[in-house]
Amino acid sequence: MTTLEHDWFPGTVPDNVEIGPDGWFHSTFAFRHYRSRRPRGLVIGANCGIYIGTLFDLGPDGEVEIGPTSTCTGPIFATNNRIELGERCLVSALVVLADEPCATPPVADEPTAPPSEPRPVVISMGDDCWVGMGATLLAGAHLGAGVIVGAGTVVDFAVPDGAVVVGNPARILPGKGTA
Repeated sequence: MTTLEHDWFPGTVPDNVEIGPDGWFHSTFAFRHYRSRRPRGLVIGANCGIYIGTLFDLGPDGEVEIGPTSTCTGPIFATNNRIELGERCLVSALVVLADEPCATPPVADEPTAPPSEPRPVVISMGDDCWVGMGATLLAGAHLGAGVIVGAGTVVDFAVPDGAVVVGNPARILPGKGTA
């Protein structure tokens, strides 16, 4: 098991986590509720920064893939499915990416083998997306390339390339994107 030499928390990086070259990970505290049994539960691309407050609350079938040169500054990834982020994405503090609208408490580990079939993608972000502080992306949120999600916005639908989406309920600003 791998530890982080700068880590304040006495944890380890799970064996099914891949951190790309020149990637930076703040703390193993991010794995406090990480229960993924997938062969590659978390894949972090090259030159990524995973900063303080970022949490990976993955169930046994949960998978997250973060593209190269992306930055996470304190979001919560809560899924038992699959979440994918593209390249050069910025996910701000207090953002929640969740496949269910209500969080469930962690369950005791059950000794089951990971399924071999691929997981469905429930949330995806194209390249060059920005997600503002306190936004929530729920199952069905598929952000096209260059999408900007305003602070506090709740998204559960496909947003076209280049759009700016704001509000709760979310709406695409007129004249933005290809909607």
